[in-house]
Amino acid sequence: MPSAASSNCCRPVSYALSASIFRALGHPTRVMVVATIGKGERCVQQLTDRAGCDISTMSNHLSVLRQAGVLSSERRGSHVFYRVALPCVLDFVGCLVPR
Repeated sequence: MPSAASSNCCRPVSYALSASIFRALGHPTRVMVVATIGKGERCVQQLTDRAGCDISTMSNHLSVLRQAGVLSSERRGSHVFYRVALPCVLDFVGCLVPR
């Protein structure tokens, strides 16, 4: 059984931060976003197409995940690309989400 400090976890977190990460993952669309980005970085439009929602809704989901430290972003020209910033979350999501 992996320990809390598994090799995929970039840093130990407090209980409060852990709770904020769980809250950020508390919506099916955000879980799908993390699972999708875990396979490779994506831009907002790609995620919007996959989720079937509008850009403003997806931007709100991405903001929640970024504020919790789950995702990071990088602007390239007119596009913003997202990647997983907390790799240990992928282990957790991978246990729960069908592949």
